[in-house]
Amino acid sequence: QVQLVESGGGLVQSGGSLKLSCTASGFPLGTGSTGMSGYRQAPGKEREFVAYINSAGSVTNYVDSVKGRFTISRNNARNTVYLQMNSLKPEDTAVYFCKATMPNVWGQGTQVTVSS
Repeated sequence: QVQLVESGGGLVQSGGSLKLSCTASGFPLGTGSTGMSGYRQAPGKEREFVAYINSAGSVTNYVDSVKGRFTISRNNARNTVYLQMNSLKPEDTAVYFCKATMPNVWGQGTQVTVSS
C-alpha cells in the first residue's frame, strides 16, 4: 500500500520549535525517486505550498513566509522527510501535509498549533 504517514505535530508557544516527520511506505525515497513537498492549511484558508526538496536532497525551496525559519531535509535510507520548524509564529498554525510528486500521494496531515 502506497502511503505517507506524518508525525511530530503539537502545541508550542510562539518562538518555539517542532520537527515534523513524513515516512513513506510502499515506494522508495532513494535518490532519483521522487521530490517531496510540504503544504499547510489553516482554518478557513486554502492549502498552501510550504517547502520542496528534490530526490537527492540537493535542491530545496520555500515559501517566503518561512524562509530562514523552516528547513526541509530527507533521510532516504529511512524513507523519511523532515520539516524542522523554528521561531514559530501563531500564523504558522495549520494542518501540515507532506506530498510525494511521483506517485502523487498525500499524507493524512498533522496539526501544528502555535500559541501567542
